[in-house]
Amino acid sequence: MSKNFFSEQDRKILSTNRYVIKISVKAITYADEFKQLFIEQYMAGKTPREIFESNGFDVNIIGNHRLKACAKRWKKAYGEDGIIGLADSRKEASGRTLKRDLTQDEVIARQEARIKLLESQVELLKKLDSKERLLVNGKNLSKNKLFELIKETVDQGLGRMTRYLCDLLHVSRSGYYNYLQASDTRKERSLSDAKAGELVKKAFNRKGFKKGSRSIKMTLENEFGVIYNLKRIRRLMKKFDLVCPHRKPNPYKRMAKATQEHRTLPNSLERDFRKGVPGLALLTDITYLPYGRLETAYLSTVLDASTGEILSYNLSNRLTLDIATDTIDSLVKQRRLKLHKDAFIHSDQGSHYTSPKYQELLKQKGLGQSMSRRGNCWDNAPQESFFGHMKDHVDHRNCSSLGELQQEIDRYIHYYNNNRYQWGLKKMTPVQYRNHLLLTA
Repeated sequence: MSKNFFSEQDRKILSTNRYVIKISVKAITYADEFKQLFIEQYMAGKTPREIFESNGFDVNIIGNHRLKACAKRWKKAYGEDGIIGLADSRKEASGRTLKRDLTQDEVIARQEARIKLLESQVELLKKLDSKERLLVNGKNLSKNKLFELIKETVDQGLGRMTRYLCDLLHVSRSGYYNYLQASDTRKERSLSDAKAGELVKKAFNRKGFKKGSRSIKMTLENEFGVIYNLKRIRRLMKKFDLVCPHRKPNPYKRMAKATQEHRTLPNSLERDFRKGVPGLALLTDITYLPYGRLETAYLSTVLDASTGEILSYNLSNRLTLDIATDTIDSLVKQRRLKLHKDAFIHSDQGSHYTSPKYQELLKQKGLGQSMSRRGNCWDNAPQESFFGHMKDHVDHRNCSSLGELQQEIDRYIHYYNNNRYQWGLKKMTPVQYRNHLLLTA
């Protein structure tokens, strides 16, 4: 039913409603309070007809066409300017200056009307615009988070504002409805991630040392019998904030190289580290380990280039020649692996390794010798890599004594040899790979 004009009887009936400010033959002027009430109840889920009827209006007199037009106009005004857009602009000055001064009663009446309008706007802002502010503050979130925020808002009684909320956050309605349809899939994936995350966390902290994604994958396969691809492990690590410690590159750091050309030897290894023969190519070097307040320890190691296993090591608080010679004595006495008849030691050109006494000791033990090129750490890369990984995991600076540092070094090297799986060793530990090579020889 649609009406174009109001009869005198219609105007008398409508004028009795407290929300009608003025009524003419063609139009009704509604109170701002009713417009705000309309928006509040509309977002709560009521239809325009229900709102008008519940507030004392006879819809048959107003007409469906006029009712729909009002609803459309008020929703658009609220969507563009918020609660302020519902205010009747005709109450303001039209641009024509008033020729007479306002009386005191008129000034007071205007001020009271303005205060009443502002109070009603504040009340509605508390109810509605708090949701808008919450949504606007979430614009930097991911789309799934935005969809989740919209759903929470709609579930709180704003079911008719879906289009408005999607436009507010610049997301598509189709994407939002797809998000709702995929709720069961998300729940299943969340449960699956929680279960898999527990295994990843166990592997991450296995043996007390934090690991990267590839180490986690190998630990899961070898010790838990579980196979996850790297992409899934990295996603779970990011989700559960699992960060593997890693050393930062320092382009300004230069290794000090003491050179004595008359005692240096050629590089017979030539970066051919993976000989496939345990006990043949042995790498050695010394690293600095600050501990306590102002003290420094020195660690000398011998690493099997073919398997990555640490065969011998020596920790000392003095950087004398003994630290290198004692490491060789320990290597010869070790029983884990019988050295190859052509075994040789590869090192840098440090003063320890160019020392005549050190070179004479190697000859006595039947060991050959090879040296990296001057200032080229890549010629001894596996040994340097081991020191880097060790310093990522051993908190040597918090050790208060040399004995405490020795315990930490012992614990890590045992873990490194027996429990740290390596991608380049066919996903085996150094000891497992050494036994594998011996069996296949």
